[in-house]
Amino acid sequence: MGTWGTGPFDNDAAADFAAGLDEAEPERRVEMVRDVLVRTIDATGWLADADEAVAAAALVAAQCPGGEPVDPDEGPQEPMPAFPDQLRKLACEALARIATDPCGPSPNWVDPDDAKQWQALLACLRVVLVPPSPAIPLFDVERPA
Repeated sequence: MGTWGTGPFDNDAAADFAAGLDEAEPERRVEMVRDVLVRTIDATGWLADADEAVAAAALVAAQCPGGEPVDPDEGPQEPMPAFPDQLRKLACEALARIATDPCGPSPNWVDPDDAKQWQALLACLRVVLVPPSPAIPLFDVERPA
């Protein structure tokens, strides 16, 4: 596999995933993203789809408040459909699995600085993907006179 950077689409597998999304019918793209996330969460042993799952998570995060847009020169060139909120949780779970699994790509980085940048990318994506907590109402409290 060729890797040329630490971004979510900076490897052959993620670039192929982006091309596959571009070639797919628009209504199929949500299913493709969901499938790669679920396969990564459910995988046992080697995480064969980890690079694609990171790319899928970046696409989902791009639609969340605070998410970074995906550059069409790096990711899919075709517009993505609106992803359902359930994909946020799946993307976050897949990233957690990838970041901590000894069979995932995390230990494969040769340059320690690249490994740190890649781990930072995963952490940033996870922060964006975590759905906001419901607001807790604050009650007016009377102050003693």
